Amino acid sequence: MRKFILASTLLITLSSGAFAAATTSEETTGPDLAPLKASIDAGNYEEAIVALKAVSISAPSADVFNLLAFAQRKSGDLTNAAVHYTKALELDPKHKGALEYQGEMFLTLKDMDKAKANLAKLVELCPTGCEERGDLEEAIKKAGAEG
Repeated sequence: MRKFILASTLLITLSSGAFAAATTSEETTGPDLAPLKASIDAGNYEEAIVALKAVSISAPSADVFNLLAFAQRKSGDLTNAAVHYTKALELDPKHKGALEYQGEMFLTLKDMDKAKANLAKLVELCPTGCEERGDLEEAIKKAGAEG
């Protein structure tokens, strides 16, 4: 019951006009995803997934699909995570977060070549480095040392 109440609260918050400007290179606006990020950070993946599915219909964006895929991946649903990372990157091929997290998913799937392909894209996007590039580089090194 607690999960249902939390998911409902998040949906109401997002659908009641609680929108904020999302500053991107395109200067777009979209829903305030902070409550959903907080839910994910707290490990409440299922609640976040329910809310993000609703938001992906009403306000689809690369950020929404990336968060949805992240929550699905963390909850063990790699099949749907793969679909939603692909959707995020279709909407924004330069989405650094989706490239990093999809690369990490590829490592979970033991597909080092695809993970390295995502890293190559991040190297192009961040020639002097960025957090997403550094995190994926570290994950690839760790996976190589373990494998």
